[in-house]
Amino acid sequence: MTELLTSTPAGLYCEQGNFYVDPWKPVDYAIITHAHADHARWGSKKYLAAATCREVLRIRMGAKADLTFQPLGKPLVIGGVKVTFFPAGHILGSAQVRIERDGQSIVVSGDYKRQSDPTCQPFEPIQCNTFVTESTFGLPIYRWPDSQLIFEDINAWWRENQVAGKTTILLAYSLGKAQRMLAGLDDSIGSIYTHGAIEKLNAGYRAAGVSIPSTTYVGDVDSKTDWSQSLVIAPPSAIGSSWARRFGKMSVGMASGWMQIRGTRRRRSMDRGFVLSDHVDWADLMRTIRETEAEQVWVTHGYSSIVARHLNEIGIHSRVVETEFKGELLEDDGSDGITDSPPLSGAVEEISSPDEVTSETEPADG
Repeated sequence: MTELLTSTPAGLYCEQGNFYVDPWKPVDYAIITHAHADHARWGSKKYLAAATCREVLRIRMGAKADLTFQPLGKPLVIGGVKVTFFPAGHILGSAQVRIERDGQSIVVSGDYKRQSDPTCQPFEPIQCNTFVTESTFGLPIYRWPDSQLIFEDINAWWRENQVAGKTTILLAYSLGKAQRMLAGLDDSIGSIYTHGAIEKLNAGYRAAGVSIPSTTYVGDVDSKTDWSQSLVIAPPSAIGSSWARRFGKMSVGMASGWMQIRGTRRRRSMDRGFVLSDHVDWADLMRTIRETEAEQVWVTHGYSSIVARHLNEIGIHSRVVETEFKGELLEDDGSDGITDSPPLSGAVEEISSPDEVTSETEPADG
């Protein structure tokens, strides 16, 4: 029996339906899991995505892109293949794609998380024959703390900076992480300002009905403004540019899953690191795979070879599927909300099993 999906130089391809899922090269028909730039690339003739992705995908792809949207949970038949979107919990509009034909079913997860996030629809585990999963943080050392405790820590840090007369600069990816940060902030502490790339996407979230605090675009503020009581959210790349000089004395922090790794904050010359990721940690990755009851698991970007080896060792048939997806980076271009991919170092690539990993294992710079 022909597999529903095959790996090609352009990405995962369904021959029966003549479509690709998150292709990294221009194709005739692209089904998109979410609006991050490594999954939603320009140049394809037409696109299909979940209806919940409408606002942010239109901002990312522009007016000329041929975009069609399908409600979550409502099947669409393409060339005899049934395609259904289900929430992935990664960012606003992120969706898993279930593809079915002749009793076969395959679910492509895209990027996903299981933690609570009021800015997007929660992940739904979907049973299938084959599950295609990301593995951005696919090592046992990655175990996310309660996100509410992280937000309390950020709010306390902001207050401390106010007392010290420092501008609070919080680095977060433009699409998804920044809006999740906003939803967790106590805006009674002071004014919140944003980099332009983030403010553009804030508008998309608000248009989709997501409640986030009021923000002001930094470029709309007088250059003589006293920033010392405010919090500024910017993409990671902005802090090393002339853009940041206007804020004077500052304290810089970053929210990322990579902050779990000892030494990452120090090497990035940041004052604070907050462990908050929009991807599954090790425990939720394993939990999700079990809940799908999949007979086989395909593992993409991240620590894919390590995860696949571990799954095979515990009796779950698994293989690596090579992709150009990036996962969660330590850098962001600041223009269109690119987020994601593990910066794999040579040392990490040499790890042969999850049991060999310690808290000293660090990612390379993104």
